[in-house]
Amino acid sequence: MVSTKIEFSHNSISRITDLDDLARLLFPGNKTHQRVFLAVFLGLKYAPRGFLGSLDGLYAEHGFSKRVLETVRAKMRRLGLIDHVSRFNKASGYREGWVFSKRFGKSTTRLTELAEKFKEDKGLLQEKKDRDLFRYI
Repeated sequence: MVSTKIEFSHNSISRITDLDDLARLLFPGNKTHQRVFLAVFLGLKYAPRGFLGSLDGLYAEHGFSKRVLETVRAKMRRLGLIDHVSRFNKASGYREGWVFSKRFGKSTTRLTELAEKFKEDKGLLQEKKDRDLFRYI
């Protein structure tokens, strides 16, 4: 059985060359979900001003079910790749729809910064905290 768990290893990330590879990384073992991801991503990419009023046209246009679209949309939203814009948002012109989010990029950058910070922090107080932490694991 193929795992659907996302694994971000440095090797798999370094091998990404195009959007197909990203789809395989985020939706491993499920070609249908990969196709839907590509449809949503490319739909947003080529939408006027990066704004899609509705994702409903995608499943009709590309021939996949609404249920699969909702599953992929939910995963993309949890990952921080897309965001839903409320019709009460002045910045979106009071239109409801979907846009690319900056949360995924910001969170991966934050993860990198934290890893570097934790490696560099070598003070005496930090060393004691680290030893105490290791004792309880």
